[in-house]
Order: sequence, then C-alpha cells, then structure tokens
Amino acid sequence: MRRSILLASALVTTLALTACGGTDDTGEATDDTAATEAAGDGGTLTVWVDETRQTAVESAAADFEAETGADVELVLKPFEDIRADFIAQVPTGEGPDVTVGAHDWLGELTTNGVVAPVELGDKAAEFEEVAVQAFTADGQVYGLPYAIENIALIRNTELADSAPATWDDAIAAGEDAGTKYPFLIQTSTEGDPYTYYPFQTSFGAPVFEQNADGSYSPEIAMGDDAGDAFAEWLAEQGEAGTLSTDITYDIAVEAFAGGESPFIVGGPWMLEQFADLDLAIDPVPAAGDESAQPFVGVQGFYVSARSENALLANDFLVNYLSTQEAQTALFEAGGRPPALTTAADAASSDPIVAGFREVGADAVPMPSIPEMGSVWAFWGVTEANILSGSADPAAAWQKMISDIEGALSS
Repeated sequence: MRRSILLASALVTTLALTACGGTDDTGEATDDTAATEAAGDGGTLTVWVDETRQTAVESAAADFEAETGADVELVLKPFEDIRADFIAQVPTGEGPDVTVGAHDWLGELTTNGVVAPVELGDKAAEFEEVAVQAFTADGQVYGLPYAIENIALIRNTELADSAPATWDDAIAAGEDAGTKYPFLIQTSTEGDPYTYYPFQTSFGAPVFEQNADGSYSPEIAMGDDAGDAFAEWLAEQGEAGTLSTDITYDIAVEAFAGGESPFIVGGPWMLEQFADLDLAIDPVPAAGDESAQPFVGVQGFYVSARSENALLANDFLVNYLSTQEAQTALFEAGGRPPALTTAADAASSDPIVAGFREVGADAVPMPSIPEMGSVWAFWGVTEANILSGSADPAAAWQKMISDIEGALSS
C-alpha cells in the first residue's frame, strides 16, 4: 500500500476519533462538540454523482447544508467516466471530495493512492455484512455502501411452481415444462464467468482466497481438483446441449420473455423485459456439493485521499447518506436492494426485491483487488472452449491457471 494511503488513513482516523466525545464534567467542549462546531463553521464539499443518483444525493445534501452550514456542490458526470477522471484528477489536487462509485474499483483506487478510509464506527453494524466486506481492504473500509446487486435464479412460476434445489432438479423441471430450453444462461464465444460463477463456487472453486473480513488475497484458489470438477461439469453440459455458447444475452432474455424456458440466471436489470410474466426469485441451484454463491456488486461513495474537508466528507457519508430515508431514495432511483439493513427491510415488502436480497446475503463480493484484471480474459474464453467441446476440460482449465499465474507474476 502506498504511503499516501497510510497518511490519508491516519488523517481520517484522527478526525473520526475527534468526533467521538461530548462534554466533560467541567463543561468544556470535548471532541464531538468541537467536530460539530467545525462543521457548523461551513466549508464546501464537491460531490460527483451520475444522473441516476443525482436527486437522491441532492436531498441528503440539502439536509446536510441546513444542519451544518456547509455547502455541497454536486457535479453531474456520466458514471462510465467517473473512475478514470477520479484517478487522473485527485493526484493533481483537483477532483471531488466525494464520488459515487462501485466497490470493484477499490483495488485500482487504492493502488493509485486516491481514496481515504471511511470511518463507519458503530454504523458498520447497520449495513448488510456483504456490503461492508465489499469495500474492505487491508482491514480498512474505503466506502459508504448504498446498494447491492447480484444475480439469482429468475423463475417463471407458470412454468415451474417451485424452486429447484439442485442443477439436476432444475433441468428435470425444465424438461417437464416442455419448453424449448430447460434452462437459460447467457454465454458467448468469450464465455461469461460472472454469470457462471455460482455454479463454479458450488464445486468449491472460488477465484481467489478470501480473508475473514471478506477481502481477497491474490492467491488463485480455483486451480485444484475442485476447479477440474467444475470444468468437467461444463464439458458435460456442453455435450448434453443444456448449455451453449450460442445463447447470447439477447437470445437468452428474449427466449425467457417469450415463455421458452422456466428459468434464467440473471439480475434486476433484466426485469423490465419480463414485465408480463409472473416471477419468483430463487437461489441459483447448485451443480456441485456446496452452495452456489454468485458475485455481489456494491455501489457506494468514496472519499478523496486529497480532500481538504475529510471530516465534513465523512460526516456527510456516515450521518446523511446512510439514513433510511437517503438509502431508500437511492434504492428507488436505482432499483437495487439498499445496503442499509432497515432500508432493505422496508424495500423487501416487494417479493422480487426480497428474493434478490436473500440471494445476495449469501453471496460473495466481486474481488476488487488489482489482480482480478488479469483473470477475466483467460477465464471466460476457457469456459467457452470447454462448453463448445473444442478443448479438453482438465487440460484447458490447468492451462488457464498457468496463464493467469504467469500474468500475475509478470
């Protein structure tokens, strides 16, 4: 970790400790009073948001301004531009104090020394555990989470009246339904390891070793017998015709929407196209002997390592963007289950939201370590080649592991 990160961590920790008091027995102002007075003296925060989150953040910012005397300047940016612009501008002293972002940016942001830890304190326990894990690196939390996103099994209840417990159960139910496809998973000639990951984890083959706090170590963990078993399963499904690289995302979604399969593995982003169907959201059925755990993506807010208003920024995140009102507004804007548990409880009155949330609670964070960037290309193509029958499963899988390890060591 770069020295700039350590310095930023020390600064924010000091400021957070400064915000932990009240008044002592003599009536003198203690640290908490001093922090409140400092906030009340004003100051300005610049916050980068995208169009989807703009209105929700504006509302929280208005409350913050009214109660602290600070000013919040919102800068509207396309979400796809934020990460690169943040990395480029922060080292120059430009850029925002706070930016919206995804948790899987964290490895790149910490490597470049552009983010500071966020001191959640007791507030951490009020969030879904996986959401905090996703923003954790080296024992520090680097983001205020607000939304959780994951895939699950989307079921057409008119074609299958109950959730399958295993892959074999799902295929049997799909065949009994008499539809064109017993089961749909988007694939392509480049594979789709993100969507296939819950099946891989059901064989006990996670991509990297995971630490107790939910963060990852850069040791590949899918190269043993469990990885080979998953590769053999892929080959069997390709040979049987239950899975195919011909089923792209568009084909899979159109087929499910047209009632051509009772099951599709996917996320909330698909639901608008299934508006005419009666749906249930279930756990992904396990193909191996362990639970099928998909990746979780978490959206949140980062604090710049070069912010001159770190105390204000931390206050805004922890006390204004982590309220049930704010997290509910962000949920209503983006349609993803809230990270704050009370907001998630309220949103779960919708059974579709509740279904995705239940699956997400047992899922694992997408690795945010920089090493993940060396995995995707080898991983997806290898899966596709095994499915199509153009590669021996065990040999192709082990070559993939060697290629990834070579890329990591270079």
